[in-house]
Amino acid sequence: MSAVDLVSDEVQPGPTPSQPRGVAGLATTGLVVALAGLALAVAAALRLHSYSKGAAVPTGVGVLLVLAALYPLLPTARAYARSGRRSTLLGEGQLVASRRAAAAGRDEATVAMGYAVGAAIVSVLLLIALAQDGGIAQTFFAGHSWKLAFPEMIQAFWTNIWVACVAQVLVLVFGLLLAVMRMLPGRAGRPLRLIALIYCDVFRAIPALVTILLIVFGLPLAFPALANWPSAWLGAVALTMTYSAYVAEVYRAGLSSIHPSQSAAARSLGLSYAQTLRTVLVPQAVRRVIPPLLNDFISLQKDTALLTIAGIVEVVNASTLWQSKLFNLSPVTLAALFFIVVTIPQARFVDFLIDRDAARRSGR
Repeated sequence: MSAVDLVSDEVQPGPTPSQPRGVAGLATTGLVVALAGLALAVAAALRLHSYSKGAAVPTGVGVLLVLAALYPLLPTARAYARSGRRSTLLGEGQLVASRRAAAAGRDEATVAMGYAVGAAIVSVLLLIALAQDGGIAQTFFAGHSWKLAFPEMIQAFWTNIWVACVAQVLVLVFGLLLAVMRMLPGRAGRPLRLIALIYCDVFRAIPALVTILLIVFGLPLAFPALANWPSAWLGAVALTMTYSAYVAEVYRAGLSSIHPSQSAAARSLGLSYAQTLRTVLVPQAVRRVIPPLLNDFISLQKDTALLTIAGIVEVVNASTLWQSKLFNLSPVTLAALFFIVVTIPQARFVDFLIDRDAARRSGR
């Protein structure tokens, strides 16, 4: 028997093609989840209608929620249709086409479950808010409390924004300085490397709240000339000292990611170490670390609320004052909404930068 005969189909038949995975089970799961989401949406709409005593706007919101919960039934129906199409094509021996139909059916079932879970989450949150005759809604989401507290709180929120902007600028500069100190070469740079290392380790270990107390109350005692400084400035300095330790590591990671040949080529052209950093390494590193830097700035924006511990009148401090006046926690949730409005666009901007960088690297 020749070698050709040994590998022929008669002696060694090819593998049997695998059958496409079923769709009916996943479609049934999607249907169950969609019906559960619809039931929760109907319950939430009825609760909202009852709580608002038939008011037009809340009732309309409930109707929209129910309509949104009905949508997952459409991809569920398409999933069942794809399941039937898969079986038909499989019976006709069209294996590739049946696999495509099965994959499309699984996608439709997954889409249905995703939207149904979203509707269920919104409905559950609404039911929780309206529990106990709307006790949670009246405590945390009272519209009249928001209306009373809004003018003073929006003015106080500008303090948070101002402190965050000042601290971000200072952090960019001081964090880069620390990163460069951490990476100084040779024996001569060892003392500065040690100083930067100790600084980063210490201020990453100390809670930001403690740093704020030490700076806002400690610096005026140590340096009487600073006693007349606005507390907001001292708070910005405290946040700068804390976040510089984190941002320095971000910078250092970006600098370390640059291939050593870049530095070697610059030095071979006669550039000094400082010139190499300024013209070659730092520009590339900054471009690479912009997304994580912006993530740190989002965290810094939120941590401006910690300044309330030092008596600085910012939005959380103002919300607690209004809470004491109104005996209601709605001003606190209003403060949370202020931060949400500011931070979510920043988070989406970070995603945009990440996608743009990925597209640039892939040549798209």
